Amino acid sequence: MKRILFAWPILLLALFTGAHAAGKPPTDDLAVKITRDIPSITVMDHGHKVVIERNQNPDNTIVPEYAKTSRECPPFCVQPIQLLPGVHTIGEIELIQMLKRHAEGDNSIMLIDSRTPDWYLKGTIPSSVNIPWTMLYRGTDNFDPFIVENLLTEKFDAKVKDGIWDFRGAKKLILFCNGPWCGQSATNIKELVSMGYPADKLYWYRGGMQSWHSLGLTTIKPNE
Repeated sequence: MKRILFAWPILLLALFTGAHAAGKPPTDDLAVKITRDIPSITVMDHGHKVVIERNQNPDNTIVPEYAKTSRECPPFCVQPIQLLPGVHTIGEIELIQMLKRHAEGDNSIMLIDSRTPDWYLKGTIPSSVNIPWTMLYRGTDNFDPFIVENLLTEKFDAKVKDGIWDFRGAKKLILFCNGPWCGQSATNIKELVSMGYPADKLYWYRGGMQSWHSLGLTTIKPNE
């Protein structure tokens, strides 16, 4: 077990380091709401309250890192809307509604940032946990089945007995990465399904950080 725990430096960094901006208290008096009925939501980000809302500055623009329209393909090819049969492709409203349910006590939901740690530390969606695509993808040098088994049982609430997996009580996972041109979350989803994880328990926020930024929604930096 020590071997498994020591192999989680990025997850531990995400969970236990850095100060998180709590933001101002939620208010209904916002000029730029998320929807007519949802001005903002409050989530818990590793022990800290964070208000998710849209940027109120009418002159705000998307950050340069997500303003690019043309990245070399491959590897940065446009992803399909339906990734795999049974997997739910969702947008911002569906994601926010699921985050609200989680904040209200639904522990069956987990938000996963599938990007590599360098991207994650630049900024992420509040309440996400960094599980890089390289951790689950069998084709990488650092793939370790013992770490993956620990992830599935300790984090995702799956069970295994005599080599047989039981995913009936496993969490609903929401995965995202940099945008519709990014294959990191798609890779994670494909690997999970190949391991037997139920497709209908997987939710793909295809728009990722590019769409999140384009709507001026709150991000946090885990190391600040």
